[in-house]
Amino acid sequence: MQLRYKQHIKETLFLSFPLIISQIGHIITSMTDNAFLGFVNLESQDAGILSGNVFILLLVFLIGMSQGLTPKIAEAHVNGRENEKASLLKNSLLLNIVNSSLLYLLILFGMNFLHYLDQPADVVELAKPFLNIIACSLIPLAVFFTLKQYCEGLSNTRAAMYISISGNVLNVVLNYGLIFGKLGLPEIGYLGAAWATFISRAFMAVAFFIYMLYHKELKTILKIIPSVKIHFAQLKNLFKIGIGPAIQYIFEVAAFTVAGFMAGWLGKETFASHGIALSIAAFTYMFASGISGASSIRVANFKGLNDKINIKKAGIAGFAIAAVIMAFFGIMFLLFNNVLPAFFSEKKEVVQLASGLLLVASLFQLFDGVQVTGLGILRGLSDVKIPTILALTAYWLVALPLAYWLGFEFHYGVYGIWFGLCAGLTFAAITFVARFRYLTKEIIYKDRTIKF
Repeated sequence: MQLRYKQHIKETLFLSFPLIISQIGHIITSMTDNAFLGFVNLESQDAGILSGNVFILLLVFLIGMSQGLTPKIAEAHVNGRENEKASLLKNSLLLNIVNSSLLYLLILFGMNFLHYLDQPADVVELAKPFLNIIACSLIPLAVFFTLKQYCEGLSNTRAAMYISISGNVLNVVLNYGLIFGKLGLPEIGYLGAAWATFISRAFMAVAFFIYMLYHKELKTILKIIPSVKIHFAQLKNLFKIGIGPAIQYIFEVAAFTVAGFMAGWLGKETFASHGIALSIAAFTYMFASGISGASSIRVANFKGLNDKINIKKAGIAGFAIAAVIMAFFGIMFLLFNNVLPAFFSEKKEVVQLASGLLLVASLFQLFDGVQVTGLGILRGLSDVKIPTILALTAYWLVALPLAYWLGFEFHYGVYGIWFGLCAGLTFAAITFVARFRYLTKEIIYKDRTIKF
């Protein structure tokens, strides 16, 4: 049955809302840490930002790898293949736990090289124990993301939402208690933020497993899991599907991470301002990321049914929703750029510079939303190779060279760095839309080709 665009928009929004809340949960953890650390001292806040910049590279890789499960579950679910769903879940859990363990070892090894990032020595020393603690959360996060992506493949997006909300409430309480020695908890200073992050993420993994044990529909799959085997071919297939999104996320996030290191070359205040503005922009990005996830699920469902017309309509609806929402956030940045950074720092120069960066962020909100939604739609179509090449080009051949060129050769400083990032996001948005158009240009509707 051909659905009207109004129905596609309505159903995508309905599916997006829990995903958005869940995605926001990931960024609120680091935003909460940054906000609390901003009222400890500048060095502690910079240490938290530096640790977060390194950690998020591995976190998004883990997220991308887990997302390879969703379209496979969606296709198996619409066709009623229960054993396949159980096998996919079991193999994906193994794959992601192994990946997270290797990533943790990589962080332990990589901490010996933090000083090569040319950041202030005192900040690097503070960052090492902080990074070590939050890196421990990779393994419980692997469990959480796998169960989350499984449920999302069934169009059950609310479980992750409620668990993420609970985890973030716990993180706020623990930040307050452990940093400042409140609520009967020991005072451990800036490392309290790291322990709060680890404990809240471990809670989320355990809570999701308990949820599946007692959910009347989901618990049936847990009964089947012991009877299915670990299949090397399926592990290889899940890895092949997940590595594309993982690398795509790495290309984008690594570009912003390297840009953060560039900002650190300009001083502690600049580094803090960049981190604050970026965390605010990342917050709005999660709205588009939720829409991207919903669009990926819907496109994968229609792909499983071989419904080409609704594939195209679902994709167009996703792009339209993301564009409208992110344009709204761009306007909000213009109106409240002086207000938002004040929640993260008491230092006037830090707040003032972060306010200016939010004006730049207002320019790329639309393109950021379109590009991440495009990635989700193309992932739902199992299109991996070309989007990966486009992502590499956008962030490493356009964004970063321009960021360095404008920031240091033309002496525009951190503003030049951000204008370079803006150019990369614009390139990504345009090419991902063009890729979707190319893949769907032959779809016929009412005996004629749909005009995009």
